[in-house]
Amino acid sequence: MFESLSDRLNAVFKQLKGHGKLSEKNIADGLKQVRMALLEADVHYRVVKKLVADIKQRALGQEVMASLTPGQQVVKIVNDELTALMGSHHEALELGGPRPAAVMLAGLQGSGKTTTAGKLSVFLRKQGRTPYLVPVDVYRPAAIEQLVKLGAQLNVPVFASATDMDPVEICRQARIAAQQAGCDVLIIDTAGRLHVDEALMAELVRIRDVLKPSDVLLVADAMTGQDAVNIATAFDQALDIGGIILTKMDGDARGGAAISIKFVTGKPIKFVGTGEKLADLEPFHPDRMSSRILGMGDVLTMIEKAQAVVDEKKAAELEKKLRTSQFTLEDFRDQMVQIRKMGSLSELLAMIPGVNRFKQFKNLEVDDRELVRIEAIINSMTPTERQKHTIINGSRRKRIAKGSGTRVQDVNKLLKNYAQIMKMMKKINKGGMRAMGRGMLPF
Repeated sequence: MFESLSDRLNAVFKQLKGHGKLSEKNIADGLKQVRMALLEADVHYRVVKKLVADIKQRALGQEVMASLTPGQQVVKIVNDELTALMGSHHEALELGGPRPAAVMLAGLQGSGKTTTAGKLSVFLRKQGRTPYLVPVDVYRPAAIEQLVKLGAQLNVPVFASATDMDPVEICRQARIAAQQAGCDVLIIDTAGRLHVDEALMAELVRIRDVLKPSDVLLVADAMTGQDAVNIATAFDQALDIGGIILTKMDGDARGGAAISIKFVTGKPIKFVGTGEKLADLEPFHPDRMSSRILGMGDVLTMIEKAQAVVDEKKAAELEKKLRTSQFTLEDFRDQMVQIRKMGSLSELLAMIPGVNRFKQFKNLEVDDRELVRIEAIINSMTPTERQKHTIINGSRRKRIAKGSGTRVQDVNKLLKNYAQIMKMMKKINKGGMRAMGRGMLPF
């Protein structure tokens, strides 16, 4: 999402770092470019004005002028101010009060409320909660049907709403049903409209007043940019929302909503939708988002993703196999499966600090289907072939390619890459990183 903004800001920082000592003119010229980059990213003009003023005040002080690395100090200041603007720290979902706690999702039609309800149930279940889905959009039978299907897919109970029921009565009955089912969180998927209107707001206020939810979250489409900020303001005035979930953060929007919304509304972004899968909902951390915007990566989120899918016992076994050079193609396949669970390769690559500064990665088209092909090729091998790859001769390669729906060249490529990995691991085991480094040098 922030690719264009990141490129512009990093170009500015590169210029500033090129000066051994910064002058007021250098800083003013740099901040002018920062201002233009933020406005082009659809950041609210009031937000841009405050951010640039705060950066300028600190950049012209002793903090930068007396620094031995003034250019890097400016980057740190921009990072600090951007983080503060977006909320400084992660604000968690409110689930206090009597059980079951109720989380009310509101938003315009098409913002992704129903899918987000399913994603939120996945997130809550990982936290040890037992969610209960409640479809309240009685005006669109398809919305009720969609939530029922999501519930069945996720094995999460869904209240049996009907289009002839009153939304407030649905919420009353759902709370009783959730208590009887032993669930501790209600997720209320309310109705939306194509635009904000009095009838919509009046219904949402009625639901809120009767249900008394522990949290009211606005689901807003990040692709709408400035409109998302205006929509958030309107919903907050009517409902006093507790926070925002920004959807479609994996799209090609310019990112202005994520930067602007906290400052304009005073309400935090609590979650962001990062993809189409039901596991693609992340808690929003302002400091991590700022790091992504400035091209510094997001190592903490990458670690959390890895911890969520990696079995510690299996990881220990894998480490032992790598140390003793017993890492088989079967182990290789299992690692591919783990990586796929963590998310798309493009998303994971973007979390590596500084990766966007390398030209070879800049326009790299990462094909997630490559991992699927690798898995298919290894699955087409016999157990013996996975354990002893050296026995895979020409005829076996043809059979494996045919069985996996790939080409012989694809099988050859996989075996070559695997052999290189094993060769590198042997060097590490024999002589440590130093030996590996010597082996990789062209002399």
